[in-house]
Amino acid sequence: MNKISKFTNRFMKIAGISIAALALVILPGISRADTLTRNLSVGSTGTEVSSLQTFLATDATIYPQGLVTGYFGFLTKSAVSNFQSKNSLTADGIVGPMSRSVINQQMINGMGGNSQAPMISDVIINTTNSGAMVNWTTNEGAKGVVYYSTSPLSTYEHENSVDISGSTAMTDSSLRTTQNISVQNLQSNTTYYYMIYTTDQAGNVSVTIPATFHTSN
Repeated sequence: MNKISKFTNRFMKIAGISIAALALVILPGISRADTLTRNLSVGSTGTEVSSLQTFLATDATIYPQGLVTGYFGFLTKSAVSNFQSKNSLTADGIVGPMSRSVINQQMINGMGGNSQAPMISDVIINTTNSGAMVNWTTNEGAKGVVYYSTSPLSTYEHENSVDISGSTAMTDSSLRTTQNISVQNLQSNTTYYYMIYTTDQAGNVSVTIPATFHTSN
């Protein structure tokens, strides 16, 4: 576990949402939205935060860390401030109505280029009474880890990584655009909280928003 940066030691505990027992769970990964619909600031979470981070990461001078976590931490606040300064806006690190309007316009017009961090999509989970097969794709070659626990996962955002609580199931060292991880020795009829963590060849990191799956009886 990396040493926590003095600028990024904010603790975030996110509870997933329980779902009914399913043999197949299909959940969206991180994707880019056309527009932001709400104000965002430190502590905000969700797909719109992921979309904001993906957009900001297209400019390394604005968001050099390029983390796409779905959590608005102090690194995201700094990136928003950099964006605001670059676009002659008040650099308060808050995505309010004026900043949101400028960001949405640039997102619609595709004024970004390619994100540094791998983008996770097409997450599919097949469960049994003692395990789960987790599948996903990325837009570039990447390695992956699935973090899972019967308790809500906690995350710590660092300058170039994210620490996540829980047990892990890892892919091999090969960089692939399609990943399959078998999570074994699980309890039957149990809800598990999970996150996917991917790293590309350059060390850029993306994680999915915390979610759940449920093993069968």
